[in-house]
Amino acid sequence: MSTKNETLHIALVQDHLVWENPQANRDHFTEQLQKLTDGIDLILLPEMFTTGFTMHPENISNRQGHLTLEWMQQMASDKKAAIVGSMPFFEKGTFTNRLFFVKPDGDYDFYDKRHTFTLAGEDKVYKAGTKKLLVEYKGFRICPLICYDLRFPVWARNTEDYDVLIYVANWPKPRIVAWDTLLKARAIENMCYCIGVNRVGTDAVGHEYSGHSAVYDGLGTPLLFSQEAGVYEETLHKKHLVSIREQLRFLDDRDSFSLKS
Repeated sequence: MSTKNETLHIALVQDHLVWENPQANRDHFTEQLQKLTDGIDLILLPEMFTTGFTMHPENISNRQGHLTLEWMQQMASDKKAAIVGSMPFFEKGTFTNRLFFVKPDGDYDFYDKRHTFTLAGEDKVYKAGTKKLLVEYKGFRICPLICYDLRFPVWARNTEDYDVLIYVANWPKPRIVAWDTLLKARAIENMCYCIGVNRVGTDAVGHEYSGHSAVYDGLGTPLLFSQEAGVYEETLHKKHLVSIREQLRFLDDRDSFSLKS
């Protein structure tokens, strides 16, 4: 594991979302991103940050996903930072819950949510993804996932020696203990930084969200935690991660198996 790039400065934006109104949400997040300090490398937004966790993407123009991607490219360029978040995205006649990882130069990768949330009927509305995404950025290898994926450790299993595991989410208050517990567990078992960015407030169908956005290091030590709306910054240190993995070589003892789609 190279330590050429020693740090990754991240910003988590935990906020209220305007229901099914991409333009209003883009405008609001544009204002929020003005609060960032200089030198941020990576900006993290919640799941479906332009709409809330809607099961009716047909209420929104099919162009909105593309417009939001263009907005992310503009923000990434303006802030000279990568930006990550998911949205309902329409392509080839179907919707996906698609996460984009957009770099400052406008280049991007995407990940479609593997585990659609059957309890809410997400599986009937959004096509599930089949491929894990790994992004090399600023000397860190990053694996971004979405909300319900957090409950499935095999999908997140660190067979690729990634450094940072990210979950963007709309995780409701009644099950927030599971969110807190599983974020820490994913950090410990994968010996990586684990980051969760959630929303706050109440959506149009009555679900309440209490935030709990957090950052844990590879030993499960909490580095950041918040229940309030706001923009929160933290710095990840590559040397710290290298030190943990060299002293405690638990990943060397991983079970060997493969996951079939």
